[in-house]
Amino acid sequence: MRIATTVVSILALSACGMNGTDRNKDQTTSQAAAPAQDNSAEMASQDPANGQMAQADIPDPDPRPLMQMQVVLDRQGFGPGVIDGKEGISTANALKGFQEAHEIQVSGKSDDATKQLLAQWNNIPATRVVRIPDSWGQADYHKVPDGAAAQAKETTLGYESLDERLAERFHTTIDVLKQLNPNGQPAGATATNANPMPSGTPTPMATPSPTASATMMAEASPASTFRAGQLVRVPNIGADRIASGTVDDPKWQQTLVSLGVGTEQPKVARVVVDKSEGWLKGYDEAGKLVTMFTVTSGSSHDPLPLGDWKITGVSKNPPFHYNPDLFWDAKATDQAATLPPGPNGPVGVVWIDLTKEHYGIHGTSAPESIGRAQSHGCVRLTNWDAARLAGMVSSSTKVLFQA
Repeated sequence: MRIATTVVSILALSACGMNGTDRNKDQTTSQAAAPAQDNSAEMASQDPANGQMAQADIPDPDPRPLMQMQVVLDRQGFGPGVIDGKEGISTANALKGFQEAHEIQVSGKSDDATKQLLAQWNNIPATRVVRIPDSWGQADYHKVPDGAAAQAKETTLGYESLDERLAERFHTTIDVLKQLNPNGQPAGATATNANPMPSGTPTPMATPSPTASATMMAEASPASTFRAGQLVRVPNIGADRIASGTVDDPKWQQTLVSLGVGTEQPKVARVVVDKSEGWLKGYDEAGKLVTMFTVTSGSSHDPLPLGDWKITGVSKNPPFHYNPDLFWDAKATDQAATLPPGPNGPVGVVWIDLTKEHYGIHGTSAPESIGRAQSHGCVRLTNWDAARLAGMVSSSTKVLFQA
């Protein structure tokens, strides 16, 4: 395993903490240890030409209109949070962003004018069937331990199971994947087109070493529903193209691929975060809204720092410096610790550092909690939305936090 150690910049990563909350201090931008070769680009979207309908070897028996709308909004940069085919805060926010960007009535509902605009993407189905790469069966999945001290002993804070990795790749949840694949087969599959795994094929799990203790074995990966080489139905997310030669950091390119995030992102001149509405908007130089995501921002103990700020840097796949002095809820016995990078780290895969000391915009280990939980003052997004935003902003981007 080759470890990349390029240092990009020194950032004062702060305000974000344990279990998807926030706090960090004196952060160095560095890369995580490179995992095994990932060929998940095999699962990239393959869209039909304009005016043509997608052809599927295993057609979805359910049209799933709400999930199809979420897929389109997600592709257009108006993130509905986790794609689950359900109405909710994140989907309403995504609709509001789409409506504002297209200068129609902002209602957060799929009214006639909105449906008419969205109709141009009716040839994009709600789901598609992909094959899980064989390499995923050799990856190391194991439970992330609780507490900073235990996490600091890990090499990476990676995915706990193949199921979790698959869900994040397609911007959804494990439960939704199970619904799309009843009895472990893609919805609509038959005995002739399902290409099932041979009977008795084991689920890939972390393999403890011969000398592993009982504790280590107890912390092995939870059993996965899905397996490497298996066909699965997933939400049909797109906008995942990695343009050749656009990413200098191979580890970051691998992260983008694993999150289904492409490199063709709009440039954002101004970011606005609204605490009461729970969203983040990005505007281009002309003042046009080009992206919108639901966020978690602050709490009664650590309120969002209202005002104008600037971006001092973007850290990709950052480690996390846990300083218990910065947390009101830290235990008296907690010690400072440096946690390794990974999608299940306290700040996820991205830290966007701000001129407000100890505060930033970042990812999370719990995407389903966005818009439904509190933070330690920072602005938290899903990992895939944080990765997209990282490709949009720069040190010239202005940031406004408003009530």
